Amino acid sequence: MPTPPIAGRDDWYRVQRLSDGVTLIFEHHIVPFYRCNIWHVRGRDRDLLVDSGMGVVSLVGAVPWLAERPLVALASHTHFDHIGNHHEFAERACHRLEAPILADPAPAATLAERYAVIEMFDALPPGGYRQADYRVEAAPATRVLEDGDVIDLGDRVFEVVHVPGHSPGSIALWEAATSTLFSGDAVYDGPLIDDAYHSNRDDYVVSMQRLRRLPVRVVHGGHFPSFGRERYLQLIDDYLAGKRSPGCPPVTSA
Repeated sequence: MPTPPIAGRDDWYRVQRLSDGVTLIFEHHIVPFYRCNIWHVRGRDRDLLVDSGMGVVSLVGAVPWLAERPLVALASHTHFDHIGNHHEFAERACHRLEAPILADPAPAATLAERYAVIEMFDALPPGGYRQADYRVEAAPATRVLEDGDVIDLGDRVFEVVHVPGHSPGSIALWEAATSTLFSGDAVYDGPLIDDAYHSNRDDYVVSMQRLRRLPVRVVHGGHFPSFGRERYLQLIDDYLAGKRSPGCPPVTSA
């Protein structure tokens, strides 16, 4: 396979402004399976950033308006593609079970050893890329979250939903007022990963059952495009049909 070309620093990120004060930022030279969605939500008093990409190009350097207002950078979980730029933000939040990895993001712990391969790029970041040299910078959490905690932006409130399975401390954010779910890697419109070293399929089933009960209208996932309720239910049901533990009853309430 030929080595991909080198991308320019100003050509690394793309920014798409959606409705409801939500902006999608993504590293468009990373192929879709590996490409993390970086979600920005504008609030009255402060902003929210859900995940921060791979970290091979400075996020704040490329998108400087992220540093113009108070902002909490939340990690839906601590795999390398979601926490690479967390060190650029003063306020950092994650679930309690993910906090040790955010503070010490070793390649094995963040899945970089397995997935941070050169084949993930269609163009390399400035300076090139060698998997053996890639490291996520430590970014210890300034706030440790638990299920049911609230992220308050002043005029918008998000509830933390602990959804283990993909990783022990995976979380989603639920905004009841708009029926919007930021689902991290628990649910997205692509192949779900439940075979990492710290994944747990039984936990994943329980998390999916819980998520299915939420009256979700729109989902912004950790990868791939956003989608609505019909696709949300289909993705969950497809997972449960294939992964449900013996003796675990189906969930039919919506």
